[in-house]
Amino acid sequence: MTGFVAAVVTLLGTAARAQDTVVKLGHVAPTSGRFAAVGIDMENSARMAVDQLNATGVVIGGTKVRLELVPEDDGNDPKRAVAVAQQMVGLNVAGVIGHLNLRTTMLASRIYSAAGIPQIAPSATNSRYTRQGFNTAFRMLADDSRLGSALGTYVVKELKGKSIAVIDDGTAYGHGLVENFTKAVKARGGEIAETQYTGQGATDFIAILTLVKAKNPDVIFFGGTDTVAGPIIRQMKQLGIDAKFVGGDGICSTVLPKLADGAVADNQVVCAEAGGMEVEQQFRLAEFREQFRRRFGTEPQRYAPCVYDAVNVIVAAMIKAGSSDPKVYLPVLASTVDYKGLTGPISFDEKGDVKNALLTLFTFRGEIRQEIGVVR
Repeated sequence: MTGFVAAVVTLLGTAARAQDTVVKLGHVAPTSGRFAAVGIDMENSARMAVDQLNATGVVIGGTKVRLELVPEDDGNDPKRAVAVAQQMVGLNVAGVIGHLNLRTTMLASRIYSAAGIPQIAPSATNSRYTRQGFNTAFRMLADDSRLGSALGTYVVKELKGKSIAVIDDGTAYGHGLVENFTKAVKARGGEIAETQYTGQGATDFIAILTLVKAKNPDVIFFGGTDTVAGPIIRQMKQLGIDAKFVGGDGICSTVLPKLADGAVADNQVVCAEAGGMEVEQQFRLAEFREQFRRRFGTEPQRYAPCVYDAVNVIVAAMIKAGSSDPKVYLPVLASTVDYKGLTGPISFDEKGDVKNALLTLFTFRGEIRQEIGVVR
């Protein structure tokens, strides 16, 4: 009997030690609903990163640990996002990668902040996320202020815009883009010849475009989304406005030419998305894509590399700090400098944003979206 009890105690002790070596990482994205394809892709990338780290072996504070991915579906719904964030706290995850959009990301960020759990957003670009004063909030890609600023610089320096018109769709997203674009244009010695406003649900733009046309613009910058940009481009053609049409990630969809009823001329549109690869990262990205395709049978989408890097940079901070306790490794994560990620060197600024984040510029030729290049 004594031997049996001793064996049980030994087994329980072994199980406890094994349990102590598990480090949980949360991943939250919509794996159901309208954005399910994007969310599943992001989750797959997180899973691949965790499995690769486990296969290599992770030692934190002298102890070999097993990383465990805790995936959750928030359906891209704010209420579910809050519930899932609370669930993550209850499960004692050491860090979270997610969520997808601004609202779900920001609502969840308050809960993670209160619990002291680091959160890395791999897709939410609105500047407000990292400007809430939470030391737990980090971002893996350029925010909207960077997007607008970079496009303003590009229009003045590369497109040599002389008469620049701006159309603001009135949303927080569109206004933020326009504001930062305008600042950058003026800072580089350019001038805004005309500013007009419209609504997100508007369909008739003849009146404002007539006013824009009077300024004979060579560039029109639009702060808004593709569903509005498409009709604007079509009506520009009707009015004979021959100008470059520039915008952010909101217009940078592959369906823009269809929304414009085929009115997009080759090289007329220039748009930008956060993220991208410089030459030295392209080999690593190609390798990542091949591994992803072999495992999941699909091509990794836009945010997959950001998710992959987010997992790795959190674990790197834990290893360096010698602890998976958020209180201990959070300052180390915040002070990350030039971590060699798939998306390039990763350093965080005082807000938690990636420094010198890359943007990818695109245009359309033959109604096919094609990459122009990357800018910092």
